[in-house]
Amino acid sequence: MANWVTVFVEEIKHTSVLEWLGAGFGAAEVLLAKANKIGLYPAGILSVLISVYLFMSAGLYAESALNLYYLVMSIYGWWFWAFKRSSISLPVTRATKKEWRITLCIALGGFLLLYVVLRYIMKSTVPVMDAFVSATAWAGMWLLAKRKLENWILLNISNAVAIPLLFYKQLPLYALLTLFLFIVAVFGFFEWKRILKTEKK
Repeated sequence: MANWVTVFVEEIKHTSVLEWLGAGFGAAEVLLAKANKIGLYPAGILSVLISVYLFMSAGLYAESALNLYYLVMSIYGWWFWAFKRSSISLPVTRATKKEWRITLCIALGGFLLLYVVLRYIMKSTVPVMDAFVSATAWAGMWLLAKRKLENWILLNISNAVAIPLLFYKQLPLYALLTLFLFIVAVFGFFEWKRILKTEKK
């Protein structure tokens, strides 16, 4: 245990300014989202741009692609929030059997596609874990867009694998940020479950 802590402290000491900024903007995005502030989008965009560069440098190609998706969604979200926010949002519901089949197809199909690209084209050193993290995140984000309670489960499966992967790739601040997101997702699941019960009354 002491050895692990020593290694972690040493990694933090040698963390680049860019990683501090990327993780810092990522944390700011989550906190601003929780506070329902539009500033979450510029913070998220800055975090994503830095993250793509760092993940590409670390050989996490699928994570980089996932962050490019986040970039597109952040730009769209910023526009939607500024001009269309008065629109009525979808209610929170549970995923149907058909939606679960689609979710599994996204996760399995995404994993196989990413694995082949990472293993044979990008020559990734961690094709299985990198592909798994992104594929399960894609599936979770699809459920999130449809306001399905189970989105939090898929996103946290992704987070659970991403944490050790980021530590392995010597990105400790991103690992801590992902741990923070894991905790937020746990609270998100129970909050949405409460909303679901309220909407059914």
